[in-house]
Amino acid sequence: QVQLVESGGGSVQAGGSLRLSCAASGRTFSNYAMGWFRQAPGKEREFVAAVNPSGGATFYGYSVKGRFTISRDSAKNTVYLQMNSLKPEDTAVYYCAARGLVVTLTPRYDYWGQGTQVTVSS
Repeated sequence: QVQLVESGGGSVQAGGSLRLSCAASGRTFSNYAMGWFRQAPGKEREFVAAVNPSGGATFYGYSVKGRFTISRDSAKNTVYLQMNSLKPEDTAVYYCAARGLVVTLTPRYDYWGQGTQVTVSS
């Protein structure tokens, strides 16, 4: 089992920044690919970003590429999502997810956090 706890969500004006954190516990963090997804009301869960177990490869959804950065700190068992130039359409619940070894851009992750709300006002 892997437990994931997100933090760092909140309300911000358009153009602002937030950094989300996801603390992992329970298994060897470095064995897991980590991803961020988001879901707005009435919409499907959307891929945001992912990082492979070593941290050497990152992947981004089209709508956030160039504005968001995913990173991981193995010493702290934590993955981050730095979100810059936020837009109202970034408003959603953001979820952290973990998957054994192989990163994927689909929601096929084994473990999920409880989510953290991000609200961007215009």
